[in-house]
Amino acid sequence: MITERRVRFHATTVLVYLVLIVAAIAMLVPFLWMLGTAFKSSSQVDAIPIIWIPWPLHFGNFVSAWTSVPFGRFFVNTLFVSVVSSVGQIITSIMAGYAFARMRFRGKQVLFLLTLSTLMIPFQVILIPTFLIIKYLGLVNSLWALILPNLATGFGVFLLRQFFLQIPTELEEAATIDGASRWRIMAQIMVPLARPAVATLALFTFLWSWNSYLWPLIVLSSPTKMTIQVGLSYFQGAHIGEYNIIMAGSFISLVPIIILFFLTQRQLVEGIVAGAVKG
Repeated sequence: MITERRVRFHATTVLVYLVLIVAAIAMLVPFLWMLGTAFKSSSQVDAIPIIWIPWPLHFGNFVSAWTSVPFGRFFVNTLFVSVVSSVGQIITSIMAGYAFARMRFRGKQVLFLLTLSTLMIPFQVILIPTFLIIKYLGLVNSLWALILPNLATGFGVFLLRQFFLQIPTELEEAATIDGASRWRIMAQIMVPLARPAVATLALFTFLWSWNSYLWPLIVLSSPTKMTIQVGLSYFQGAHIGEYNIIMAGSFISLVPIIILFFLTQRQLVEGIVAGAVKG
């Protein structure tokens, strides 16, 4: 009986690993194709069968991608928007998440449910109202038009609220007895303990802002204000059919995300797991 259970357990484990391996390969193939194309010559791009490992490597594609358009300006704009959006959302999510997790006030549950309900609304639904608000504020064709809508989200509030619920209330009670205020408790006790959740939120917000395409395409018109994702579309006009240049620019845009992910990988896993423990 025990042997039969072990056989079933090992068979299930092998099946799960096979499914995960197939899924990983399916996700890696487009990335590997992009990376290989970034180092190909123009003649190798259209070669049949597909050349997965080009030789010799054409590093000039990256130089062309950087110099053909103001790629450096696109890079700086996107970095500024992503960093400011991440910092702003961390601040608002910490304050709102702490209030929902620890403070008592009238209408708390209703407000929290309304906050969660925003996660069910696609951005395309609120795109026009958001644009009208930005236009009324006179921020069209400015980087602040990209930042303001990302300063607060239901996801960030929910994530921080779930993490704060895991922290023992005895720590706050002890700090209150010592005369600490709500602001001091939140800043010096709760936030340091919630570092994994904060890192997770920072990574997700940075990733969303960095990869945003539709909203920047609508509110920006000046080339000096463009972000990197919108700027990549310029290669379609400047280099028609030269997919090696396009893929080189795409790979450059991925480098900061890859570096940031590896730097915060442990905090990312801890934040997601801890935030999903208690409802």
